[in-house]
Amino acid sequence: MKPIATVVPAALGTLGCVLAWTCGQPAAFAQAFPSKPLRVVIPWPPGGANDIAGRTVMQRVADAIGQAVVIDNRGGAGGTIGTDNVAKSPADGYTLLVQSVTHVANAHLYQKLPYDTLRDFAPVALLTAQTAVLVVHPSLPVKSVKEFVALARARPDQLMYSTAGNGSIPHLSMALFGSMTGTKLVHVPYKGGGPQVVGLLGGEAQASLATIASVIAHIKTGRLRPLGVASARRSPTLPDVPTIAESGVPGYELSPWIGLMAPAATPRPVIDRLNAEVNRALKLPDVASTLSAQALDPWGGTPEEFGARLKADFAQYGKLIAMTGARVE
Repeated sequence: MKPIATVVPAALGTLGCVLAWTCGQPAAFAQAFPSKPLRVVIPWPPGGANDIAGRTVMQRVADAIGQAVVIDNRGGAGGTIGTDNVAKSPADGYTLLVQSVTHVANAHLYQKLPYDTLRDFAPVALLTAQTAVLVVHPSLPVKSVKEFVALARARPDQLMYSTAGNGSIPHLSMALFGSMTGTKLVHVPYKGGGPQVVGLLGGEAQASLATIASVIAHIKTGRLRPLGVASARRSPTLPDVPTIAESGVPGYELSPWIGLMAPAATPRPVIDRLNAEVNRALKLPDVASTLSAQALDPWGGTPEEFGARLKADFAQYGKLIAMTGARVE
């Protein structure tokens, strides 16, 4: 018996070749990626949390992919200048963005941005959590979140809290706290996280929700007293400090993050390769140690998980900013 021959019409055969070539492009592109150095834009000055997280993780990614990673610090305008640069870059995986949760807050703080916060970016992976902690000046006679809430309710519009400015994450964190506890606190905005902590240390304010990294040294010396962390789980840096949620404010959570994004339409195989390398880097002991020293908790996860977080935080921060009335002109 002769084998059955498969005959393909010339036109169909040509189409089949075209389809095979087209369908094979993403996989082939990803296999060849990367063939040159990557540029990672960090829209903040060197030395901050975003810079430390980005440099620490992406250096190990560079080691794994065999290509250099060039860090491009483009600070200014609340991170929007560098972010816009990435939004308008080719979607080929060679230009990436390390940005914080400020990315979604800016969408509601600025009347107009030169890019669409969600549509113009592809989530790659969450890098770290920037856990905040509710701290008070030691002169305040409270040692727990419950005691702080009770005192604030007994003294409405008398206790002052410092923040890094109107619409800043510390401002929104305390606005959420006040809303959920029914307390009326007085907002004292400063120009940045450093002055925010200095004002609290000097007694110009009695409380603050600040990143652990910015206050850990003062907690260790007793100059500030920690009451509760704002994350869903306790922080490895302050394991004995309970979460605000478990301290009498059930459901409270605001976990600022730092994440890696790419321009929208970046091929999915490239996103997957970068995601895998980031997750691998975050599990390395030296990376975890470096991040933990800055009170940055390694996060990781899939692009879908990061995308879901982006959408959820976009909605949450929008509500908080509307509640505070904060704007950036």
